[in-house]
Amino acid sequence: MQISLESPAQPDVVALIDALDAYQKPLYPPESHHGIDVAALSAPNVLFAVARDGQGRAVGCGAIVVGTEFGELKRMFVRPESRGQGIAAQLLGFLENEAKARGCLTFMLETGPSQPEAIAFYARSGYEHRGPFGGYGPDPFSVFMEKPAA
Repeated sequence: MQISLESPAQPDVVALIDALDAYQKPLYPPESHHGIDVAALSAPNVLFAVARDGQGRAVGCGAIVVGTEFGELKRMFVRPESRGQGIAAQLLGFLENEAKARGCLTFMLETGPSQPEAIAFYARSGYEHRGPFGGYGPDPFSVFMEKPAA
């Protein structure tokens, strides 16, 4: 498997993002969807990584929006058929290292309570629960977590 920073504006990567949206949209009301689109993922302050299998297929993606106070993890997704191989952990580690190299000292994320596997994964990866951050407000459909850069 290969993980690298890539443009999100590629057909196979857009298909990953579409698969993530198809999974998440039925779980939460529209006002509780906080995903960002391909244009926002292409901004200069966004680190967007793609995991590709041995045949070059995009099997996972994720991003960190690097801000002045923290980096926000966005759009983490691994195709269901590729899960259980440690891809998410490698992708997360890659993104965190890239963000740290750019001076990011804290990582934040927002996910939802209907995704207990994601919450457990982030907890195993060192993220702890916290209150809303940035432009988020309290939302019963949001779980907020943070991790200091090591």
